[in-house]
Amino acid sequence: MSELPPCPECKSEYSYEMGALLVCPECAHEWNPMEEAGDSARVIKDSSGNVLVAGDDVTIVKDMKVKGSSNTLKVGTKVRNIRLVDGPGDHDIEAKVDGFGPMNLKSSIVRKA
Repeated sequence: MSELPPCPECKSEYSYEMGALLVCPECAHEWNPMEEAGDSARVIKDSSGNVLVAGDDVTIVKDMKVKGSSNTLKVGTKVRNIRLVDGPGDHDIEAKVDGFGPMNLKSSIVRKA
């Protein structure tokens, strides 16, 4: 039998499962354990393993073809004031790149400056 977490309201250890929810028999509190874990604790790291935060400056670590343009984004291009987002696919950075305009980038191709 798996150990269930205690009730977040009254700290009772007698919580039980009811479908996708957990229920406390003492205070009648119901909660979703997946929401308790939360996505707010999501950590985005660069190619070197450094934690990125909104407003950081990063540099590109690998040449990248830009879709819809004949130009390429070169190694060492500095990108200022990034924003962390849930973009399309695994693109988790949104920023304006000089000479290219706004674009979404993958954290795996940047390094914190």
